Amino acid sequence: MSNNDIVFTSNEAAHRYEATIDGQLAGYAEYNLLSEAIMFTHTEVLPEFEGKGVGSGIARHVLGEARTKGLHVIPVCQFIAGYIRKHREYADLVRPDIQRAFKI
Repeated sequence: MSNNDIVFTSNEAAHRYEATIDGQLAGYAEYNLLSEAIMFTHTEVLPEFEGKGVGSGIARHVLGEARTKGLHVIPVCQFIAGYIRKHREYADLVRPDIQRAFKI
């Protein structure tokens, strides 16, 4: 499955970005929007979609959105924090004091 098969949308009412495949919810990243930052609190991939790149696709999408909107990222969610640790090109989205707090 390629990331082209995954459609990302922002469900602002539910405070989450959603990933769908063929119209079915495959996963989501919950967030709280602050004045200058976006705090990711939880990311989940539904069991039937695990192992298909949905989680990393969500991480890439939400971090790209944060960059586009000029928001700092607060990665309370362990999945997002781990993704940033592995993909250093996103580390600049996290302020140095927050990087220390989340060991990024």
